[in-house]
Amino acid sequence: MPGTLYVVATPIGNLEDVTLRALRVLKEVDLIACEDTRRTRGLLSHFGIHAPVTSYFEHNKLRSGEALIRTLTDGKSVALVTDAGTPGISDPGFLLVRAARDAGIPVVPIPGPSAVIVALSAAGVPADRFVFEGFLPVKPGRRVHRLEALRAFSTTIVCYESPHRIMASLEAMAQVFGEVEIVVARELTKQFEEIARGTPAQLIEHFGQRQPKGEFTVIIPHVKHARPAHDDDGDGDSPRGP
Repeated sequence: MPGTLYVVATPIGNLEDVTLRALRVLKEVDLIACEDTRRTRGLLSHFGIHAPVTSYFEHNKLRSGEALIRTLTDGKSVALVTDAGTPGISDPGFLLVRAARDAGIPVVPIPGPSAVIVALSAAGVPADRFVFEGFLPVKPGRRVHRLEALRAFSTTIVCYESPHRIMASLEAMAQVFGEVEIVVARELTKQFEEIARGTPAQLIEHFGQRQPKGEFTVIIPHVKHARPAHDDDGDGDSPRGP
């Protein structure tokens, strides 16, 4: 019989967010496939887990994926983890899951943290319906074009952004969304966690005062539900907490 592929969510920052089930599975599997072996080894070492690891990431997904399917077909169990959070969200994990299902290999999700859900929970915006965009296009023209297309959605929009492109993306959002108040979450669950709220222009000023670090999650509420830039809890001149 084939083994089982476990899709294991790991902490996005604070190691205390790992689940007991995730720790048990990571201890019991024959192999852990991870996006960054160095980062995952740090997590495993912290919890005294000594299972063997192998790399599975964007640039070796085909070759490594085939090897992992052979391992699973031989009856071994494999845990798939990403750098942080839930595998398959903005990473190539879904390809391994699809290949396993196509091969008749059982796939078991081990739920846990996801930056999308963590950010939404603290944003104070409607989240009964939302669109997750992943990372916006790198090229400025395509980025603006995509934001214009997203503006037509009658729902909250969530996207990821890197520290190197956050300012450019905020400038594009100012161009497309104007004075709509958005939420930017940075370094979620970590020591320097920050959740800032304001118009794109206000957030450009806020983050432009220093070199922002960490991965960003940006939330744009549907215009109908967006709070006005100037409300009764402040003068609107600077970003506020959620």
